[in-house]
Amino acid sequence: MANEDKKDFNKMMNDPMEPKFVTLDAAGAAKWGGSTMVVAPKKDYDELIKKVPSGKLVTTKELRDSIAKKYGTDIACPLTAGIFTNIAAWASYQRTEDITPFWRVVKAKGELNSKFPEYPALQRQKLEAEGFEIIEKRGKYFVKDYERNIIDLAGSDARNR
Repeated sequence: MANEDKKDFNKMMNDPMEPKFVTLDAAGAAKWGGSTMVVAPKKDYDELIKKVPSGKLVTTKELRDSIAKKYGTDIACPLTAGIFTNIAAWASYQRTEDITPFWRVVKAKGELNSKFPEYPALQRQKLEAEGFEIIEKRGKYFVKDYERNIIDLAGSDARNR
């Protein structure tokens, strides 16, 4: 996304949208590990992120797993999951109330999201305030030992790995 300061992300997030169900062909099923996929509404991602408590983390994989379970599909669309998570982050950033704790969403391997507002400073600041240690590796930022704090939204319990 570009020109985030000129976009109304809350309007984008609240545009009415129905879930779209897709049956994957053999190549898609082999690539994504399932035969049914849902493209869920943007609002679903915002609502899920709001369920992540302080001191816990979620990756886009956990978000997608929870969405797939909600809609009874094998997977949730990986492409729109990333886009809609970013929209939720920017929408929250543009609000002064009803904040979505987007900083608790990390990428695979605990990496901070370079598409989130004020990357990496804001996400880093918020996570450190919750007790997480952020480390830098080759110009990227990661939550140290992030696996111990991942919450399973599909099952609503924290996993200790």
